[in-house]
Amino acid sequence: MEVRRSILFVPGNNPGMVQTAGLFGADVLVFDLEDAVAPSEKDAARDLVSMALAEVDYGRVDKCVRLNSLDTFCQADLEVIVPSCPDLLMLPKVHRAQDIVELAGLLDGLEGPYQGKIGILAIIESPQGLAEAYDIARSHERLMGLLMGAEDYTAMVGSLRTKAGHEIAVARSLVVNAAAAAGIESFDAVFTDVNDEEGLAADSLLAKNLGFTGKAAINPRQVKTINDAFNPSPGEIAYARLVLKSLRQAEREGSGVASVGGKMVDAPVAKRAEKVMELAEKLGLPGAGDE
Repeated sequence: MEVRRSILFVPGNNPGMVQTAGLFGADVLVFDLEDAVAPSEKDAARDLVSMALAEVDYGRVDKCVRLNSLDTFCQADLEVIVPSCPDLLMLPKVHRAQDIVELAGLLDGLEGPYQGKIGILAIIESPQGLAEAYDIARSHERLMGLLMGAEDYTAMVGSLRTKAGHEIAVARSLVVNAAAAAGIESFDAVFTDVNDEEGLAADSLLAKNLGFTGKAAINPRQVKTINDAFNPSPGEIAYARLVLKSLRQAEREGSGVASVGGKMVDAPVAKRAEKVMELAEKLGLPGAGDE
């Protein structure tokens, strides 16, 4: 089970941040070659990120690069970045399943014979992309997750982006549902007010309750708040332990039915309990060990 609670965007043209990005506690580092980098700086940013991927020890995190879109500088990005063996590549402006298939085909032609397959993370940030989210989510085996791109999406539909997020409620749910139906992960949009820690915490908990796997961050200060929100709470861990204990007791008694608090434990509840305990054990959280 991979732990991907927080996805931190790092400007690909900032040597200091590229060098120190592994110190901030994010589960996924995204070195950005798209929005954070002006066209005149693309070449230098590619070289900087490629060198960092090859030489800097970022620890046990997923190293990802946000490419430019397929119709702009994507090919040039791939030619420099792929040989440096990132774990993931993030494709912006994904409007249809064919976009992922096209990127996967480019990777097939660029990866070395002894290089592991690079995964893909797709940003859903347009009305068309949202309408085709399920087809995108199941488009290719390389695709491991969908990221909600709220800023571009709200601009395109003409709604006002707010911290409350009511304008993206339906879009969030559609992204979560598409990813869950396809068996991949889903990640919530960034919370853009880096000075509002309480707002970030509330937005992160909302994203978790909606079913997102994790959430994107644009500032290192946001990482801990996001991680804390997506960690299993003590109550979640205690309930998961009780569910699994009840299931084991039912099995010992030869019963195929277990209940907790008078409610039947069905397969989805059991599966969620197993995921909670697995994540808690990976993170070393209190209450996660064996009884």
